[in-house]
Amino acid sequence: MDLFEYMRNTHMEKESPLAARLRPTTLEEVAGQQHIIGKDKMLYRAIKADKLSSLIFYGPPGTGKTTLAKVIAHTTSAEFTQINATVAGKKDMEEVVEKAKDAQGMYGKKTILFIDEIHRFNKGQQDYLLPFVEDGTIILIGATTENPYFEVNGALLSRSAIFELKPLEPEEIKGLIRRALTDDEKGLGHYHAVIDEDALEFLADLSGGDARRALNAIELGVMTTQAGDDGAIRITLEVAQECIQKRAVRYDKTGDNHYDTTSAFIKSMRGSDPDAAVYYLAKMLYAGESVTFIARRIMICAAEDVGMADPNALNVAVSASLAVERVGMPESQIILSEAAVYVATAPKSNASCEAVFAATGEVKRSGNLPIPAHLQDAHYKGAAKLGHGTGYKYAHDYPNHYVKQQYLPYELTGTEFYKPSGNGYEQKVKEHMKRLRKEAGNEEEDK
Repeated sequence: MDLFEYMRNTHMEKESPLAARLRPTTLEEVAGQQHIIGKDKMLYRAIKADKLSSLIFYGPPGTGKTTLAKVIAHTTSAEFTQINATVAGKKDMEEVVEKAKDAQGMYGKKTILFIDEIHRFNKGQQDYLLPFVEDGTIILIGATTENPYFEVNGALLSRSAIFELKPLEPEEIKGLIRRALTDDEKGLGHYHAVIDEDALEFLADLSGGDARRALNAIELGVMTTQAGDDGAIRITLEVAQECIQKRAVRYDKTGDNHYDTTSAFIKSMRGSDPDAAVYYLAKMLYAGESVTFIARRIMICAAEDVGMADPNALNVAVSASLAVERVGMPESQIILSEAAVYVATAPKSNASCEAVFAATGEVKRSGNLPIPAHLQDAHYKGAAKLGHGTGYKYAHDYPNHYVKQQYLPYELTGTEFYKPSGNGYEQKVKEHMKRLRKEAGNEEEDK
Protein backbone atom coordinates (compact mmCIF):
# COMPACT_ATOMS: atom_id res chain seq x y z
CA MET A 1 0.00 0.00 0.00
CA ASP A 2 1.50 3.36 -1.02
CA LEU A 3 1.21 6.60 0.98
CA PHE A 4 -1.59 7.98 -1.21
CA GLU A 5 -3.68 4.81 -0.79
CA TYR A 6 -3.05 4.81 2.98
CA MET A 7 -4.15 8.45 3.31
CA ARG A 8 -7.24 7.79 1.14
CA ASN A 9 -8.27 4.78 3.23
CA THR A 10 -7.69 6.68 6.47
CA HIS A 11 -9.83 9.57 5.24
CA MET A 12 -12.60 7.22 4.10
CA GLU A 13 -12.58 5.49 7.48
CA LYS A 14 -12.93 8.80 9.32
CA GLU A 15 -15.78 9.83 7.04
CA SER A 16 -17.57 6.50 7.34
CA PRO A 17 -20.84 6.28 9.28
CA LEU A 18 -20.48 5.69 13.00
CA ALA A 19 -21.86 2.16 12.71
CA ALA A 20 -19.09 1.25 10.26
CA ARG A 21 -16.34 2.87 12.34
CA LEU A 22 -17.40 1.05 15.51
CA ARG A 23 -17.65 -2.34 13.84
CA PRO A 24 -15.83 -4.88 16.06
CA THR A 25 -12.67 -6.61 14.92
CA THR A 26 -12.64 -9.34 17.59
CA LEU A 27 -15.26 -11.73 18.91
CA GLU A 28 -14.97 -10.19 22.36
CA GLU A 29 -16.15 -6.82 20.99
CA VAL A 30 -19.30 -8.21 19.35
CA ALA A 31 -22.51 -7.18 21.08
CA GLY A 32 -25.10 -9.92 21.63
CA GLN A 33 -25.41 -13.23 19.75
CA GLN A 34 -24.00 -15.22 22.66
CA HIS A 35 -26.22 -18.12 21.62
CA ILE A 36 -23.83 -18.68 18.70
CA ILE A 37 -20.55 -16.97 19.66
CA GLY A 38 -20.42 -17.63 23.40
CA LYS A 39 -17.09 -19.13 24.46
CA ASP A 40 -18.63 -22.57 24.78
CA LYS A 41 -20.22 -22.47 21.32
CA MET A 42 -19.02 -24.23 18.19
CA LEU A 43 -18.78 -21.09 16.03
CA TYR A 44 -16.60 -19.32 18.61
CA ARG A 45 -14.23 -22.27 18.74
CA ALA A 46 -14.15 -22.62 14.95
CA ILE A 47 -13.29 -18.94 14.44
CA LYS A 48 -10.62 -18.99 17.14
CA ALA A 49 -9.08 -22.14 15.71
CA ASP A 50 -9.34 -20.83 12.13
CA LYS A 51 -11.16 -24.05 11.17
CA LEU A 52 -14.19 -22.76 9.33
CA SER A 53 -16.49 -24.53 6.94
CA SER A 54 -19.08 -22.74 4.83
CA LEU A 55 -21.52 -20.64 6.85
CA ILE A 56 -24.73 -18.72 6.34
CA PHE A 57 -25.66 -15.92 8.73
CA TYR A 58 -29.36 -15.19 8.78
CA GLY A 59 -31.16 -12.46 10.69
CA PRO A 60 -32.74 -8.98 10.66
CA PRO A 61 -30.75 -5.89 9.67
CA GLY A 62 -28.29 -4.54 12.21
CA THR A 63 -27.78 -7.76 14.14
CA GLY A 64 -24.15 -8.32 13.18
CA LYS A 65 -24.03 -10.56 10.11
CA THR A 66 -21.43 -8.46 8.30
CA THR A 67 -19.71 -7.78 11.61
CA LEU A 68 -19.10 -11.48 12.18
CA ALA A 69 -17.75 -11.80 8.65
CA LYS A 70 -15.36 -8.90 9.32
CA VAL A 71 -14.24 -10.50 12.58
CA ILE A 72 -13.45 -13.67 10.66
CA ALA A 73 -11.53 -11.57 8.12
CA HIS A 74 -9.38 -10.18 10.95
CA THR A 75 -8.71 -13.55 12.58
CA THR A 76 -8.31 -16.00 9.70
CA SER A 77 -5.11 -16.89 7.91
CA ALA A 78 -7.11 -17.54 4.74
CA GLU A 79 -7.54 -15.07 1.92
CA PHE A 80 -10.71 -13.08 2.51
CA THR A 81 -12.80 -11.65 -0.34
CA GLN A 82 -16.11 -9.81 -0.08
CA ILE A 83 -18.76 -9.17 -2.73
CA ASN A 84 -22.30 -7.85 -2.56
CA ALA A 85 -24.95 -9.83 -4.39
CA THR A 86 -26.87 -6.67 -5.31
CA VAL A 87 -24.12 -5.55 -7.69
CA ALA A 88 -21.91 -8.59 -8.31
CA GLY A 89 -22.33 -10.87 -11.30
CA LYS A 90 -20.94 -14.16 -12.55
CA LYS A 91 -17.79 -12.47 -13.84
CA ASP A 92 -16.96 -11.24 -10.33
CA MET A 93 -17.36 -14.78 -8.97
CA GLU A 94 -15.23 -16.22 -11.76
CA GLU A 95 -12.40 -13.83 -10.81
CA VAL A 96 -12.69 -14.84 -7.15
CA VAL A 97 -12.60 -18.53 -8.04
CA GLU A 98 -9.52 -18.10 -10.26
CA LYS A 99 -7.65 -16.24 -7.51
CA ALA A 100 -8.75 -18.87 -4.99
CA LYS A 101 -7.37 -21.65 -7.20
CA ASP A 102 -4.06 -19.78 -7.49
CA ALA A 103 -3.87 -19.18 -3.73
CA GLN A 104 -4.61 -22.82 -3.04
CA GLY A 105 -2.29 -24.23 -5.68
CA MET A 106 0.68 -21.88 -5.25
CA TYR A 107 0.59 -21.06 -1.54
CA GLY A 108 -1.67 -23.67 0.02
CA LYS A 109 -3.97 -20.94 1.34
CA LYS A 110 -7.71 -21.22 1.58
CA THR A 111 -10.04 -18.48 0.37
CA ILE A 112 -13.09 -17.27 2.24
CA LEU A 113 -15.72 -15.62 0.05
CA PHE A 114 -18.19 -13.45 1.93
CA ILE A 115 -21.35 -12.72 -0.05
CA ASP A 116 -23.54 -10.07 1.50
CA GLU A 117 -27.27 -10.36 0.70
CA ILE A 118 -26.74 -13.75 -0.88
CA HIS A 119 -30.50 -14.12 -1.35
CA ARG A 120 -30.21 -11.60 -4.19
CA PHE A 121 -28.30 -14.14 -6.29
CA ASN A 122 -30.51 -16.06 -8.69
CA LYS A 123 -30.48 -19.84 -8.92
CA GLY A 124 -27.92 -19.86 -11.73
CA GLN A 125 -25.49 -17.68 -9.80
CA GLN A 126 -25.85 -19.85 -6.71
CA ASP A 127 -25.42 -23.03 -8.78
CA TYR A 128 -22.14 -21.68 -10.16
CA LEU A 129 -20.63 -21.59 -6.66
CA LEU A 130 -21.64 -25.12 -5.76
CA PRO A 131 -18.73 -27.18 -7.22
CA PHE A 132 -16.14 -24.79 -5.75
CA VAL A 133 -17.72 -25.00 -2.31
CA GLU A 134 -17.92 -28.77 -2.77
CA ASP A 135 -14.21 -29.23 -3.57
CA GLY A 136 -12.99 -26.69 -1.01
CA THR A 137 -11.73 -24.09 -3.48
CA ILE A 138 -13.69 -21.50 -1.52
CA ILE A 139 -15.23 -21.37 1.93
CA LEU A 140 -18.52 -19.56 1.54
CA ILE A 141 -19.93 -17.16 4.11
CA GLY A 142 -23.33 -15.85 3.10
CA ALA A 143 -25.33 -13.15 4.87
CA THR A 144 -29.06 -12.74 4.36
CA THR A 145 -32.03 -11.05 5.97
CA GLU A 146 -34.30 -13.66 4.38
CA ASN A 147 -34.99 -17.18 5.53
CA PRO A 148 -32.26 -19.17 3.74
CA TYR A 149 -34.53 -22.20 3.47
CA PHE A 150 -36.68 -20.11 1.13
CA GLU A 151 -34.02 -18.16 -0.72
CA VAL A 152 -30.79 -20.18 -0.90
CA ASN A 153 -30.05 -23.17 -3.12
CA GLY A 154 -30.76 -26.39 -1.22
CA ALA A 155 -27.45 -27.88 -2.32
CA LEU A 156 -25.55 -24.91 -0.85
CA LEU A 157 -27.59 -25.16 2.35
CA SER A 158 -26.68 -28.82 2.78
CA ARG A 159 -22.99 -27.87 2.65
CA SER A 160 -23.25 -24.94 5.05
CA ALA A 161 -23.84 -24.40 8.75
CA ILE A 162 -26.72 -21.98 9.27
CA PHE A 163 -26.68 -19.53 12.18
CA GLU A 164 -29.64 -17.33 13.00
CA LEU A 165 -28.79 -13.97 14.54
CA LYS A 166 -31.28 -12.41 16.92
CA PRO A 167 -32.22 -8.73 17.41
CA LEU A 168 -30.05 -7.15 20.08
CA GLU A 169 -31.49 -6.71 23.56
CA PRO A 170 -32.12 -3.14 24.81
CA GLU A 171 -29.24 -3.39 27.31
CA GLU A 172 -26.89 -4.39 24.51
CA ILE A 173 -28.04 -1.41 22.44
CA LYS A 174 -27.47 0.87 25.43
CA GLY A 175 -23.93 -0.46 25.74
CA LEU A 176 -23.23 0.33 22.09
CA ILE A 177 -24.59 3.87 22.45
CA ARG A 178 -22.48 4.53 25.56
CA ARG A 179 -19.41 3.20 23.79
CA ALA A 180 -20.12 5.40 20.77
CA LEU A 181 -20.31 8.51 22.96
CA THR A 182 -17.10 7.79 24.85
CA ASP A 183 -14.82 6.32 22.18
CA ASP A 184 -12.39 9.08 21.16
CA GLU A 185 -10.74 7.11 18.36
CA LYS A 186 -13.63 5.55 16.42
CA GLY A 187 -16.66 7.07 18.07
CA LEU A 188 -17.96 10.48 19.08
CA GLY A 189 -15.92 10.95 22.25
CA HIS A 190 -14.27 14.17 21.07
CA TYR A 191 -17.71 15.83 20.89
CA HIS A 192 -18.10 15.47 24.69
CA ALA A 193 -21.72 14.43 24.27
CA VAL A 194 -23.89 13.13 27.09
CA ILE A 195 -27.25 11.40 26.89
CA ASP A 196 -30.12 11.55 29.34
CA GLU A 197 -31.23 8.21 30.73
CA ASP A 198 -34.76 8.53 29.34
CA ALA A 199 -33.32 9.33 25.90
CA LEU A 200 -31.04 6.29 26.14
CA GLU A 201 -34.02 4.10 27.06
CA PHE A 202 -36.01 5.53 24.17
CA LEU A 203 -33.34 4.86 21.54
CA ALA A 204 -32.67 1.36 22.87
CA ASP A 205 -36.38 0.56 22.68
CA LEU A 206 -37.21 2.22 19.37
CA SER A 207 -34.25 0.74 17.50
CA GLY A 208 -36.00 -2.63 17.53
CA GLY A 209 -32.80 -4.56 18.20
CA ASP A 210 -31.06 -2.96 15.18
CA ALA A 211 -27.61 -1.73 16.24
CA ARG A 212 -27.08 0.21 13.03
CA ARG A 213 -30.34 2.11 13.48
CA ALA A 214 -29.45 3.06 17.04
CA LEU A 215 -25.94 4.23 16.12
CA ASN A 216 -27.20 6.21 13.12
CA ALA A 217 -29.69 7.94 15.39
CA ILE A 218 -27.17 8.89 18.05
CA GLU A 219 -24.73 10.11 15.39
CA LEU A 220 -27.43 12.30 13.88
CA GLY A 221 -28.29 13.66 17.31
CA VAL A 222 -24.71 14.55 18.17
CA MET A 223 -23.94 16.07 14.78
CA THR A 224 -27.02 18.30 14.72
CA THR A 225 -27.22 19.44 18.37
CA GLN A 226 -25.47 22.57 19.54
CA ALA A 227 -23.20 22.39 22.57
CA GLY A 228 -24.33 24.05 25.78
CA ASP A 229 -22.50 26.73 27.74
CA ASP A 230 -20.34 24.06 29.32
CA GLY A 231 -19.20 22.89 25.89
CA ALA A 232 -21.02 19.57 26.08
CA ILE A 233 -23.67 18.31 23.70
CA ARG A 234 -26.69 16.95 25.54
CA ILE A 235 -28.92 14.35 23.93
CA THR A 236 -32.34 14.78 25.52
CA LEU A 237 -35.46 12.73 25.00
CA GLU A 238 -36.73 15.41 22.61
CA VAL A 239 -33.55 15.16 20.52
CA ALA A 240 -33.77 11.36 20.51
CA GLN A 241 -37.38 11.47 19.36
CA GLU A 242 -36.41 13.70 16.44
CA CYS A 243 -33.64 11.27 15.46
CA ILE A 244 -36.01 8.29 15.27
CA GLN A 245 -39.36 9.48 13.95
CA LYS A 246 -40.96 6.06 13.74
CA ARG A 247 -40.38 2.70 15.33
CA ALA A 248 -38.57 0.23 13.08
CA VAL A 249 -40.78 -2.69 12.19
CA ARG A 250 -38.98 -5.74 10.84
CA TYR A 251 -41.32 -6.48 7.98
CA ASP A 252 -40.31 -6.99 4.38
CA LYS A 253 -43.24 -7.54 2.04
CA THR A 254 -41.19 -10.05 0.06
CA GLY A 255 -39.34 -11.63 2.95
CA ASP A 256 -39.91 -14.41 5.44
CA ASN A 257 -40.98 -11.99 8.19
CA HIS A 258 -43.86 -11.12 5.89
CA TYR A 259 -44.90 -14.76 5.84
CA ASP A 260 -44.39 -15.13 9.60
CA THR A 261 -46.61 -12.14 10.33
CA THR A 262 -49.26 -13.26 7.87
CA SER A 263 -49.18 -16.73 9.42
CA ALA A 264 -49.60 -15.29 12.91
CA PHE A 265 -52.51 -13.13 11.70
CA ILE A 266 -54.37 -16.10 10.21
CA LYS A 267 -53.65 -18.40 13.15
CA SER A 268 -54.88 -15.74 15.58
CA MET A 269 -58.20 -15.45 13.70
CA ARG A 270 -58.45 -19.24 13.51
CA GLY A 271 -57.66 -19.46 17.23
CA SER A 272 -60.47 -17.00 18.12
CA ASP A 273 -58.09 -14.35 19.54
CA PRO A 274 -59.33 -10.98 18.24
CA ASP A 275 -56.67 -9.04 20.17
CA ALA A 276 -53.78 -10.89 18.53
CA ALA A 277 -55.51 -10.71 15.14
CA VAL A 278 -55.85 -6.92 15.38
CA TYR A 279 -52.24 -6.60 16.58
CA TYR A 280 -50.84 -8.44 13.55
CA LEU A 281 -53.23 -6.54 11.31
CA ALA A 282 -51.87 -3.28 12.70
CA LYS A 283 -48.28 -4.49 12.22
CA MET A 284 -48.92 -5.28 8.57
CA LEU A 285 -50.67 -1.96 7.94
CA TYR A 286 -47.98 -0.01 9.79
CA ALA A 287 -45.32 -1.59 7.57
CA GLY A 288 -47.25 -0.65 4.42
CA GLU A 289 -48.75 -4.02 3.51
CA SER A 290 -51.35 -3.98 0.74
CA VAL A 291 -54.89 -3.77 2.07
CA THR A 292 -56.09 -6.05 -0.74
CA PHE A 293 -53.55 -8.70 0.30
CA ILE A 294 -54.81 -8.56 3.89
CA ALA A 295 -58.43 -8.70 2.74
CA ARG A 296 -57.68 -11.85 0.73
CA ARG A 297 -56.25 -13.53 3.81
CA ILE A 298 -59.39 -12.69 5.80
CA MET A 299 -61.62 -14.13 3.05
CA ILE A 300 -59.61 -17.34 2.99
CA CYS A 301 -59.78 -17.68 6.77
CA ALA A 302 -63.53 -17.02 6.74
CA ALA A 303 -64.09 -19.86 4.29
CA GLU A 304 -61.50 -22.29 5.62
CA ASP A 305 -61.77 -21.87 9.38
CA VAL A 306 -65.23 -20.43 10.04
CA GLY A 307 -67.07 -22.09 7.20
CA MET A 308 -70.64 -23.16 7.78
CA ALA A 309 -70.43 -22.48 11.50
CA ASP A 310 -71.17 -18.89 10.48
CA PRO A 311 -71.73 -18.53 6.71
CA ASN A 312 -72.06 -14.77 7.17
CA ALA A 313 -68.31 -14.54 7.94
CA LEU A 314 -67.49 -14.96 4.26
CA ASN A 315 -70.05 -12.28 3.37
CA VAL A 316 -68.40 -9.89 5.83
CA ALA A 317 -64.92 -10.72 4.50
CA VAL A 318 -65.92 -10.29 0.85
CA SER A 319 -67.69 -7.00 1.65
CA ALA A 320 -64.57 -5.78 3.43
CA SER A 321 -62.44 -6.73 0.41
CA LEU A 322 -64.69 -4.72 -1.91
CA ALA A 323 -64.86 -1.79 0.50
CA VAL A 324 -61.09 -1.36 0.95
CA GLU A 325 -60.65 -1.20 -2.81
CA ARG A 326 -63.05 1.74 -2.91
CA VAL A 327 -62.05 3.53 0.28
CA GLY A 328 -58.28 3.22 0.64
CA MET A 329 -56.17 4.10 3.65
CA PRO A 330 -56.34 5.24 6.36
CA GLU A 331 -60.06 4.38 6.62
CA SER A 332 -59.50 0.87 5.27
CA GLN A 333 -57.87 -0.09 8.56
CA ILE A 334 -61.26 0.26 10.25
CA ILE A 335 -62.95 -1.97 7.68
CA LEU A 336 -60.24 -4.61 7.92
CA SER A 337 -60.34 -4.51 11.69
CA GLU A 338 -64.09 -5.15 11.71
CA ALA A 339 -63.72 -8.08 9.33
CA ALA A 340 -60.77 -9.58 11.23
CA VAL A 341 -62.57 -9.26 14.57
CA TYR A 342 -65.74 -10.82 13.10
CA VAL A 343 -63.82 -13.80 11.74
CA ALA A 344 -61.80 -14.18 14.95
CA THR A 345 -64.89 -14.17 17.19
CA ALA A 346 -67.11 -16.32 14.93
CA PRO A 347 -67.73 -19.99 15.79
CA LYS A 348 -65.31 -22.21 13.91
CA SER A 349 -65.66 -25.23 11.66
CA ASN A 350 -63.40 -26.53 8.93
CA ALA A 351 -65.91 -29.22 7.91
CA SER A 352 -66.55 -27.76 4.46
CA CYS A 353 -62.80 -27.36 3.94
CA GLU A 354 -62.16 -30.96 5.00
CA ALA A 355 -65.04 -32.10 2.78
CA VAL A 356 -63.47 -30.84 -0.43
CA PHE A 357 -60.05 -32.19 0.57
CA ALA A 358 -61.56 -35.61 1.27
CA ALA A 359 -63.51 -35.55 -1.99
CA THR A 360 -60.39 -34.56 -3.91
CA GLY A 361 -58.54 -37.44 -2.33
CA GLU A 362 -61.31 -39.83 -3.41
CA VAL A 363 -61.21 -38.48 -6.96
CA LYS A 364 -57.46 -39.12 -7.07
CA ARG A 365 -57.90 -42.65 -5.73
CA SER A 366 -60.91 -43.86 -7.68
CA GLY A 367 -60.56 -41.88 -10.89
CA ASN A 368 -63.44 -41.20 -13.25
CA LEU A 369 -66.31 -43.13 -11.68
CA PRO A 370 -69.50 -43.18 -13.78
CA ILE A 371 -72.21 -40.69 -12.86
CA PRO A 372 -75.57 -42.37 -12.09
CA ALA A 373 -77.64 -42.41 -15.29
CA HIS A 374 -80.63 -40.60 -13.75
CA LEU A 375 -78.37 -37.59 -12.94
CA GLN A 376 -76.92 -37.29 -16.43
CA ASP A 377 -77.99 -34.55 -18.82
CA ALA A 378 -81.28 -35.28 -20.57
CA HIS A 379 -81.60 -32.01 -22.52
CA TYR A 380 -80.51 -33.24 -25.91
CA LYS A 381 -81.97 -35.43 -28.63
CA GLY A 382 -81.36 -39.12 -28.07
CA ALA A 383 -80.60 -38.80 -24.33
CA ALA A 384 -83.65 -40.89 -23.41
CA LYS A 385 -82.51 -43.74 -25.68
CA LEU A 386 -79.28 -43.83 -23.69
CA GLY A 387 -81.21 -43.82 -20.42
CA HIS A 388 -79.77 -40.47 -19.42
CA GLY A 389 -82.01 -38.67 -16.96
CA THR A 390 -84.46 -41.55 -16.78
CA GLY A 391 -85.82 -42.07 -13.26
CA TYR A 392 -84.61 -38.75 -11.90
CA LYS A 393 -86.72 -37.50 -8.98
CA TYR A 394 -87.26 -33.74 -8.92
CA ALA A 395 -86.68 -32.72 -5.30
CA HIS A 396 -89.26 -29.90 -5.32
CA ASP A 397 -92.05 -32.37 -6.07
CA TYR A 398 -91.60 -34.02 -2.65
CA PRO A 399 -92.28 -32.99 0.96
CA ASN A 400 -89.70 -30.62 2.40
CA HIS A 401 -88.25 -30.40 -1.15
CA TYR A 402 -86.22 -33.52 -0.43
CA VAL A 403 -86.25 -37.04 -1.78
CA LYS A 404 -83.84 -39.86 -1.20
CA GLN A 405 -82.02 -40.98 -4.33
CA GLN A 406 -78.51 -41.90 -5.42
CA TYR A 407 -76.36 -38.84 -6.11
CA LEU A 408 -72.84 -40.15 -5.58
CA PRO A 409 -71.47 -42.72 -8.01
CA TYR A 410 -72.79 -46.14 -6.95
CA GLU A 411 -69.29 -47.24 -6.00
CA LEU A 412 -69.25 -44.54 -3.30
CA THR A 413 -72.67 -45.25 -1.84
CA GLY A 414 -72.79 -44.22 1.81
CA THR A 415 -69.57 -42.20 1.68
CA GLU A 416 -69.60 -38.99 3.74
CA PHE A 417 -67.29 -36.12 2.87
CA TYR A 418 -69.06 -33.28 4.67
CA LYS A 419 -69.42 -33.94 8.37
CA PRO A 420 -70.94 -30.85 10.04
CA SER A 421 -69.69 -29.95 13.47
CA GLY A 422 -71.85 -28.89 16.38
CA ASN A 423 -70.62 -25.30 16.28
CA GLY A 424 -72.75 -22.27 15.49
CA TYR A 425 -75.05 -22.43 12.49
CA GLU A 426 -73.57 -25.77 11.50
CA GLN A 427 -75.48 -27.38 14.35
CA LYS A 428 -78.67 -26.26 12.63
CA VAL A 429 -77.39 -27.67 9.35
CA LYS A 430 -76.70 -30.98 11.06
CA GLU A 431 -80.18 -31.12 12.60
CA HIS A 432 -81.84 -30.07 9.34
CA MET A 433 -80.17 -32.81 7.30
CA LYS A 434 -80.95 -35.41 9.95
CA ARG A 435 -84.62 -34.38 9.97
CA LEU A 436 -84.90 -34.50 6.18
CA ARG A 437 -83.49 -37.99 6.02
CA LYS A 438 -85.69 -39.18 8.85
CA GLU A 439 -88.87 -37.76 7.33
CA ALA A 440 -87.95 -39.30 3.98
CA GLY A 441 -87.81 -42.70 5.63
CA ASN A 442 -84.08 -42.82 6.30
CA GLU A 443 -83.73 -43.65 9.99
CA GLU A 444 -79.98 -44.14 10.04
CA GLU A 445 -78.17 -41.99 12.55
CA ASP A 446 -75.49 -39.50 11.49
CA LYS A 447 -72.06 -40.34 12.62
